[in-house]
Amino acid sequence: MPSYPPTFADQVIAQPLGAQFEAFLDEHRDALDACLDGLTEEQARRSLVASRTTLLGLVKHATFVERVWFDEAVTGRSRAEMGIPERSEDSFLLNDDDTIALVRQAHREACEASRRATASLGLDDILPGHRRGPLPLRWVYLHVLRELAQHCGHADILREQLVNE
Repeated sequence: MPSYPPTFADQVIAQPLGAQFEAFLDEHRDALDACLDGLTEEQARRSLVASRTTLLGLVKHATFVERVWFDEAVTGRSRAEMGIPERSEDSFLLNDDDTIALVRQAHREACEASRRATASLGLDDILPGHRRGPLPLRWVYLHVLRELAQHCGHADILREQLVNE
């Protein structure tokens, strides 16, 4: 029998659409976090592609994504107030202080803050704070899911290269 992801479970399929979105987001959040399992600090920072993309940088960027779409968009707080880069591409950059433990902790905290920020919202509620302009939560969920899925694919390939060296 094939192994299905948790979102195939009957309990998820029977949930309202908002809960399904959350389940799919959590599945991808967890997968991206897990890409760092068992790696050394050097492996997590190693760039294996022409860009500066690294596994640790992908998780750091995912933290940026959470904060932009579920803090800035919901609350209207500026990126400067949140202490995150103005430009998305800068969110992949690692500092000397970035360790697996600290980046994971920041990512997990951002995900939890995202859940809290949207817990009382409906899918058709408009998030006013993003610099692009007001957007419905439904669209934001879909956008973040698309971005996380893309980065999970990147992480799978990078991790495969690292662990099969």
